[in-house]
Amino acid sequence: MSACFVLALSAVLLPLLVLFGLKFGIIGNLLAPLKEDPRYRQIVPAGSGSYDPGWFEAMAERPDVAFIVPRTRAIAATMRLRVPDVETGRIISVELIPSAAGDPVLDGLAEPDGLQNVVLSMDAADKLGAAAGSSVQGILSRTWSGNQETVLLPLEVTGVAPAAAFARDGMFVSHELLVAVEDFRDGRAVPELGWDGVNVDDSERSFPGFRLYANEIGDVAGLRDGLMAQGIDVRTRIADIELVRSLDRNLSIVFWIIAVIAALGYALSFGSSVWANVDRKRKEFSVLRLTGFRTLGIVWFPILQAMLTGLAGWLLAIVAFFLVQAGLNALFIDNIGAGQAVCRLLPQHFLFALAATLLAASLAAALGGMRLARLEPSMALREG
Repeated sequence: MSACFVLALSAVLLPLLVLFGLKFGIIGNLLAPLKEDPRYRQIVPAGSGSYDPGWFEAMAERPDVAFIVPRTRAIAATMRLRVPDVETGRIISVELIPSAAGDPVLDGLAEPDGLQNVVLSMDAADKLGAAAGSSVQGILSRTWSGNQETVLLPLEVTGVAPAAAFARDGMFVSHELLVAVEDFRDGRAVPELGWDGVNVDDSERSFPGFRLYANEIGDVAGLRDGLMAQGIDVRTRIADIELVRSLDRNLSIVFWIIAVIAALGYALSFGSSVWANVDRKRKEFSVLRLTGFRTLGIVWFPILQAMLTGLAGWLLAIVAFFLVQAGLNALFIDNIGAGQAVCRLLPQHFLFALAATLLAASLAAALGGMRLARLEPSMALREG
């Protein structure tokens, strides 16, 4: 009979483990790119605005903001590049992307700092034949005081960004270099680089845009709403994020409905079996009462028996789960990426299943314990 209880429990627990393993594996595969790809955490302003240093400081202090830097005007954030000391070297035009420490898209590369260190996008590096440690030359032109001026800026490539960081010809630069390029084009002086122009006080300088990344994908909606409340129109990938999160919530609801129904059904079935088993052996339990066993000790008998049955059923279900898991992952190996699994569980999931199994079995066996508590020792004498 105990073996039948073990098989019955494993038959209930195994489908629940497989169902949750599929839900956890599939949703995990969908959520992983959202969490790992910083583009899903990016918040892009839809138009130009006016953002002063105080606004950037306030945004940087928010716990849901992982990274923010100012952007200058797009028309000023360009530069031509070439490899120096090559007479017929290729010249390309690149977009300047402001960067700083902690830039999410640079994937651990050293951030560009100062007025000479830069990080090239992969497309730009391929076209120039540049790599980390290479030297390139920036070319800037402007019309100032009726004269056409061109300056050359020596730059050091400290790294090449991943392909996903920027899909066009681009160059990640420091905030200082980005501002210097805009100042040069606007006819302002840049003493650090020896560029002549008008001297102006830019302590209260405002910027038309920004690069902003949320701390987590769950923070994107809150940041978007906060910026919209300030009258700032932004674009996000919240629709993609909400689609996967909604799928996760709906599958979780379905799983817990099935799990609760199955657990209640098994608990009632197991409890009634324990009750019947106690009723069938009431004479034996009465004899135990006559021989000196206390009521509490006898009550614990069916509960401990149920917990041992639950442990055995859990172990059998775990062994069966690993066999089913291996089969499912092998079946879908061509449809999932390397290192991914369509069905998987973490160690804490197995421990939670064990705790829930023991709790359900104990509660169900408590019905039999209540029956034992009401047994009278004299029953063994009357029926003897």
